[in-house]
Amino acid sequence: MSEPTRTQIFFASTLYGAATLAAALDAGHFPEADRRLLLVSNNAQTPETSPALDSMPGFERLRGRFDGVLSWNEAIRPFHPGGWSPRSDDAPMWERYARLLWGLGDDEVELVVESIQVEPALAVARLFPDAPIDVYADGLMSYGPTRNKLDPLIGSRVRRLLHLDLLPGLEPLLLTEFGVPGEVVSTDAFTSVLAELAQDVPPSVDSAPQGAALLLGQYLSALDILTAEEEERLHVRMLRGAAELGHRNVVFKPHPVAPARFSRALEKEAGELGVELRVLTAPVLAEVLYERMRPSLVVGCFSTALLTAASFYGLRVARTGTELLLERIVPYQNSNRIPVTLVDALLPDIADASAVGAWSVPDARHVESELTGLVRAVGFCMQAQIHPGLRTDAERYLAGHLDARTRLYFKRRRLTSLALPGAVPRQLAFVPRNRTVRRVARRARALKRAALG
Repeated sequence: MSEPTRTQIFFASTLYGAATLAAALDAGHFPEADRRLLLVSNNAQTPETSPALDSMPGFERLRGRFDGVLSWNEAIRPFHPGGWSPRSDDAPMWERYARLLWGLGDDEVELVVESIQVEPALAVARLFPDAPIDVYADGLMSYGPTRNKLDPLIGSRVRRLLHLDLLPGLEPLLLTEFGVPGEVVSTDAFTSVLAELAQDVPPSVDSAPQGAALLLGQYLSALDILTAEEEERLHVRMLRGAAELGHRNVVFKPHPVAPARFSRALEKEAGELGVELRVLTAPVLAEVLYERMRPSLVVGCFSTALLTAASFYGLRVARTGTELLLERIVPYQNSNRIPVTLVDALLPDIADASAVGAWSVPDARHVESELTGLVRAVGFCMQAQIHPGLRTDAERYLAGHLDARTRLYFKRRRLTSLALPGAVPRQLAFVPRNRTVRRVARRARALKRAALG
């Protein structure tokens, strides 16, 4: 009896993610398979007006690593990838449909997906209930806890978490509640793939000034974290900070779907500062600009691209706006909290010229000793029910490190609800640890909720 055909389906919604998969393949992180298919998804609010990753500059360099490229949007049309998942009763029907549409027959399917805790990756996992799953992480969120409590029928199928070594010495928390081990994707393989992508760029990128300061926009107002006016001021602060550091040539890379008004506000400010500003709207990765421009400074808010600039390319970096975001991000469990925390804790503020000039990438020993405790404490505060085992780490960190600087990363109300150090004044510190008092407090809260209801 012949062996069944084994098909690996790689799911990606960003070019950065596809590049990560290509690097993992090049570095031998996946066993041989009869077929390797890339399933692409366009998760933009209006996919019809936004380019899919397989139409972006440089993608053709990646295509040859796969035996075929499939479209998730086409498969589930008219549903939107970000808001659709098969109902449990309908999943067998959808699996038969997908196998017929993609010519899978009775193949043994293995899945490699991103962001398993949310759609559309979660929908793909539900479509193939018997398929083992590998998850790959393409950013700083991998260092934080899983965003939502994941169905054990999904989480128990995950074999490993592939991630870039953005901060050597720091281990991801993502999916560790299921005992999923992390596996580092080769940095050399990843930068080699990015060098391939950089060979195919639009003329606007080719003509960008070498050595200019690069500003990275993120479109935080679309996430309701900032207002549009606040985000404009954030970009202006980036520009002013770069100008005060002596940069006369500046390139702004706005978020692909950010409104044009952001660029106009910067252009006005650049004129007043006497700075030459170039706005690059081409759909290319920030890392491609690192390859082509070799910027002398990269400024952003909490983009993963800040860490790839520093750790993978040795570029000077600076942040701005993180203190405001630490205050604004809600709820506390918001998965953006760990990226903002890491960038704030690690990188210099653009307004501090001496800190920007003196900063260098911390070594693995420093990261492990200084950041691991912080990340585990914040991770516990974010998802205490998912990670109860982190309580001791959180208590130890808060007892020894909580001060005016680190208090930015914690909310007093959150510390109080979890009975952690720092929740109340020192003279009352015994109260949260008293079981009787905590039981009375829980009863009082329950009565209050019942009265209000």
